Amino acid sequence: MGASELPKDLVRGRRLFQAWRGQRKAGSRIPQSLWRLAARLAKVHDVSCTATALRLDYYSLKKRVGATAAEPQSSRQAFVELPAPLVVGKQCLFEFENGAGATMRVQLVPKQATYDNQQ
Repeated sequence: MGASELPKDLVRGRRLFQAWRGQRKAGSRIPQSLWRLAARLAKVHDVSCTATALRLDYYSLKKRVGATAAEPQSSRQAFVELPAPLVVGKQCLFEFENGAGATMRVQLVPKQATYDNQQ
């Protein structure tokens, strides 16, 4: 199957794998980011087509696709929009904690106005 016959996303994936293969050290493993890309492509285009296009072992890719299907999908949003405070001039502290116990604090402190009387 030539590059002109492949869908654009598989052509892009092939280019990424070729670039990695061109600069990798002998015996180095395929990075996880490339495996994740290959697994996503295999879900769209099937394992055989993707493995052939990306020059990957069919069974290794199939195993990775099965592993990603078993992972629970996150229902968490990646972005949280906070409304603008109604009262101006007071300090505000937001504290976020994830399930692993990591915390993030955001402190909003009003900027003091400076006036220049020179004209």
